[in-house]
Amino acid sequence: MDRMLYIAMTGASHALHRQTATSNNLANATTTGFRADLTQFRSMPVFGPGYPSRAYALAERPASDFTPGALQSTGRELDLAVEDEGWIAVQARDGTEAYTKAGDLRTTVNGQLVTGTGLPVLGNNGPIAIPPAQKMDIGRDGTISVVPLGAQPNEVAALDRIKLVRPPLDQLEKGSDGLMRLKSGETAEADANVKVISGALESSNVNPAHELVELINLARTFQMQIKTMQTADQNEEAITRTMRLSG
Repeated sequence: MDRMLYIAMTGASHALHRQTATSNNLANATTTGFRADLTQFRSMPVFGPGYPSRAYALAERPASDFTPGALQSTGRELDLAVEDEGWIAVQARDGTEAYTKAGDLRTTVNGQLVTGTGLPVLGNNGPIAIPPAQKMDIGRDGTISVVPLGAQPNEVAALDRIKLVRPPLDQLEKGSDGLMRLKSGETAEADANVKVISGALESSNVNPAHELVELINLARTFQMQIKTMQTADQNEEAITRTMRLSG
């Protein structure tokens, strides 16, 4: 009887864990460049002294969904969409290099180029700083050009180049901060072949309808596991009563 109760208990627990991941996907359905998390259930034997006669349910996030999101034209000069499997290199909160598809860039009061969430965008020599300028353009290869204040419109100066990378997707993993990093812990090399589209953004690849259906299915799974636990408890009580009568 304890096998039935144990499996149902772990199944209910990990159904809640999977609901968390699905809810996070749904919450980021409108987040620029977001990549949905993939989740799955599997059984895992309980290893220890003796024969592994128990198993439990395990919910895990094996990977992220790298399907591209839809491109949305904005016309804003600091909005970037990275083509194909390219990524923008940024400096994460912990100071490490990470990668994102979120190209909703802006400049701070100090002239630093950052993402919409405030992460510094990396260039050839670290975080990019933009001096006061009357005009700024970002080329297809990520090169940032400016027309300095007081200069003629044709006096364009190349300032820096956004670090664009394209590591193999199977080498990337998403951190708890939602940013991608190499599984090896190393940093990716800049790829000159990665191109960007200025004045556009890549939307989230989350399918809200699919995630809502998944939440409903997980709620039903949770209810089924709870009902199984209740059945196991009732069976245990029935066996106890029978043993007392037979005694």
